[in-house]
Amino acid sequence: MNRPRSILVTGAASGIGAAICRTLAGPDSAILVHTRRNRDGAETVAAEIRAKGGRAEVFLADLAASDAAAATVGHAVARFGGLDVLISNAGFADRTPIADLSDAAMASSVDAILGAFFRLARAAIPHLRTATDPRVIAVSSFVAHTFRTDVATFPASAAAKAGQEALVRSLAIELGDAGVTVNTVVPGFIRKDAGAHRAIDPAALAAQAAKIPLGRIGLPEEVAAAVAFLASPAASYITGQALHVNGGLAI
Repeated sequence: MNRPRSILVTGAASGIGAAICRTLAGPDSAILVHTRRNRDGAETVAAEIRAKGGRAEVFLADLAASDAAAATVGHAVARFGGLDVLISNAGFADRTPIADLSDAAMASSVDAILGAFFRLARAAIPHLRTATDPRVIAVSSFVAHTFRTDVATFPASAAAKAGQEALVRSLAIELGDAGVTVNTVVPGFIRKDAGAHRAIDPAALAAQAAKIPLGRIGLPEEVAAAVAFLASPAASYITGQALHVNGGLAI
């Protein structure tokens, strides 16, 4: 490949997405930094990528819109000459109990997480089939795996993330013949950026941390390291898998 490796990271203006961009940045990378509306954060991340010698573009889109995923993939292809790595990270957490969950709220979680990943993957398939070391990585969550009375539950988010993981396994089969690996990284409780929205208040989060064998909340950079490994040539024989980055939280 005589061009930089083209990488699309959604939800990349802060947190895990921003950490992924910083970890993958380098002279041989060209990264599309997607965000729904946080342009300032995305531009900061893009500047950090360029400081490491990589190319970077910022693209704003609401991936819940039916045509946004195709436009996002299309922009990466147009700017970077192809697409080699799709990293689907964008999403949000909804802790509403099922009894209080409206149809609209449930649909919003499913469309923003599962629907967006489906549309991104569908748009990316023809480009990934002709790429070098092609990768698809979805960022899931412990909420799709951990169901205990002593751990916070997120019913709508859990359903959407579980569906996303099922789609990952199906896609791994469909794209195996082209050498495209498709995996998911499953973070546990991960530190938020200062000022970011928190689905769990600090006191409750500290109580949750006490249930983690390593005794602490994880860092976005630790999730990004797992994503970087799956995106690397070293992970060429790993596909259809879920890699948990959760400090030993029981699932």
